[in-house]
Amino acid sequence: MSNAGAWHSYWRDPYHLLLTIPWPGFFLLMVLVYGLLNALFALAYLAGGDGIAQAQPGSFWDAFFFSVQTLASIGYGAMYPQTLYANAVVTVEALVGLLGLAVVTGLVFTRFAQSTARILFSRVVVVTPYNGVPALMFRSANQRGNPVIEAQMRVYLLRDEVSLEGQVMRRLYPLNLLRGETPSFPLTWTAIHPIDADSPLWQQTTESLAQLRAQMIVSLSGIDETVTQAVHARHVYQAHDILWDHRFIDIIHEIQGGDRYIDFSHFHDVVASS
Repeated sequence: MSNAGAWHSYWRDPYHLLLTIPWPGFFLLMVLVYGLLNALFALAYLAGGDGIAQAQPGSFWDAFFFSVQTLASIGYGAMYPQTLYANAVVTVEALVGLLGLAVVTGLVFTRFAQSTARILFSRVVVVTPYNGVPALMFRSANQRGNPVIEAQMRVYLLRDEVSLEGQVMRRLYPLNLLRGETPSFPLTWTAIHPIDADSPLWQQTTESLAQLRAQMIVSLSGIDETVTQAVHARHVYQAHDILWDHRFIDIIHEIQGGDRYIDFSHFHDVVASS
């Protein structure tokens, strides 16, 4: 399926684009729009003839920098409008500058005010025995110092299926976790899904999941304790990311005195189950 439609819709929603584009792209876009806007007003001033006092007649750059001064309400006084047409353009540009400042201020504030989760997910998923039952496990970690409170985790299996009528469709199945929520998520969280007869993964293998084009979708949400705003994170595992008969290396260690610490250098490491 082509992504052309998705990209078309993405560019047709400029507000969402300006909120989600990375900071370098945001500033670059603002510079381009600012330069283009001043260039358009410079052409508008030139279209009215010699309407700017003390500017070289027909000089685009004099008209451009006069537009910059007008748009930002700088008003150095070296150049000023001297015709009715030029004053009309100045009036329009002053209004555009006022509205533009309000819009850009709102966008920057909204971008800074957005609360985002810095959640690290293990690169792979393992299937290993847990309490005598095969269990699917993956790790997540909170990379910020402040905990996420009232955290909830939901895991879903997405796979192809063929109906009795021969219609191919994508079906979504929830994977029940032994612990799907926690009052506080300060450091790490290992999600565990028992693969019993009620599990959509029952009697599945890496090969069968690959044939079904299976994906595992993880959704984690909670409240950032510092700013008391909702945060969320999402991760997708492919069928080849599931390692059967493997387990994660223990990353919780105890030092002298009884204190414990987490060794994130082995966060993604696994070994074969014994």
